[in-house]
Amino acid sequence: MQGDGSGYLQMSENQKVKPASVAGATPPQQAGELYDRWSWVKHSVWTDPMLARLDKNEPGTKWFRLWDKVMDPHTLEVGFWGVWRNDGAPGVDGQTVEGFQEGLSEQIQQLREELRHGTYRAAPLRRTWLPKPGSNEKRPLGIPVVRDRTVQGALKAVIEPIFEREFAEHSYGFRPGRGCREAVGRVEELLRSGHTVVVDADLKSYFDTIPHERLMEKVEERIVDGKVLGLLRQFLKAGVLEELVGWQPTETGTPQGGVISPLLANLYLNELDHEVARRGWHMVRYADDFVILCLSEEQALEVMIFLREWVETAGLTLHPTKTRVVNHGQGEGFDFLGWHFKRGYKWPREKSQDKLRTTIREKTPRTSGHSLPQIIVSLNRSLRGWYGYFKDSVKTVLHKQDQFVRRRLRAMLRKRQKRPGSGKTTKDHQTWTNAWFSQQGLFSLRSGSCQYD
Repeated sequence: MQGDGSGYLQMSENQKVKPASVAGATPPQQAGELYDRWSWVKHSVWTDPMLARLDKNEPGTKWFRLWDKVMDPHTLEVGFWGVWRNDGAPGVDGQTVEGFQEGLSEQIQQLREELRHGTYRAAPLRRTWLPKPGSNEKRPLGIPVVRDRTVQGALKAVIEPIFEREFAEHSYGFRPGRGCREAVGRVEELLRSGHTVVVDADLKSYFDTIPHERLMEKVEERIVDGKVLGLLRQFLKAGVLEELVGWQPTETGTPQGGVISPLLANLYLNELDHEVARRGWHMVRYADDFVILCLSEEQALEVMIFLREWVETAGLTLHPTKTRVVNHGQGEGFDFLGWHFKRGYKWPREKSQDKLRTTIREKTPRTSGHSLPQIIVSLNRSLRGWYGYFKDSVKTVLHKQDQFVRRRLRAMLRKRQKRPGSGKTTKDHQTWTNAWFSQQGLFSLRSGSCQYD
């Protein structure tokens, strides 16, 4: 095995040394294509020779000497600015992103020194519980301190390209240049092509149950830098701190809330992705949420048998009630990424609609002391964001949400006139017409603008 100083190591099948290519300038005709493919990487981290090696994606390639990249101040700054863009709540130490930023250069230097001398220790995550829309259940969220999020961001900038090169085409979650819209579009494409029997799968508490040792084995298939591996283990084993409960160890899982967690979660399911593709089945996956679209119920049954076996072997659990086979071709519906698909149409699922209505209620209390223009500005931010994702819904559902918004505003305006009521009467509609709200600048989901249609 041999390295060339770029953190690259090639192992042939018979373990013979392959001569390293000369690290020179990338040929001009290839440079443009290379930069297009890797435009999302941090070029302060990934040099041209490293990208050229990465782009070859040769079997058996392993990466070493990555530690210097992780602890480089420029990489740590890259990590922090990613944290800054996402903002987020403080961890167990109570430090905010703004507080960390005030002494950024000193904070970065301190992290570098701790990493360089091996004294860096990840703090426990602050555990909080978030309600699941339309359910009495809650999901755990582990919030690292800002300094740990910064280091995780630096680590992610270094190792993400190594694994991204091998991820499957049908994996859309938390990946560069991909997202929910592309995943939903692929589902629609498959439905139109006749893949109308859908295996709607749900991995129970996936992020919290990933086996650490098996996950690290997958990391070690590509990375042999002991310090990088040790840092990953620190984050996995940091534990959680919960009010009234105290510190608890994290024996499994990569808790949601960590910067590095989505990448590791994708890596653990990468084997499943490729095995499904090898069998000729059509999966669309966004993190732990995925569907497999089949041509027949017989094929769907075969998929279900395979899934149960693979998931059990991987140390995971299929949700017993949420995992099911849906015959979309016979009028049955299924939910995926906030949408409900049925009879060739799609609209926001009930939980997505409930979440929007909850937001609207919070912004339109009858006793609000804000002026109507202020309330409309606040509402419009939420409505425009919701419309940006759900604008392709059937119009009747969008119209229904518009009606709910105006009814809330009419009830508030009645209250200001010291009149009781819910804003549903004919007189209320005549006093504050739909066109009148449009004139006030209220955004309409149905029309996609501030113009009422």
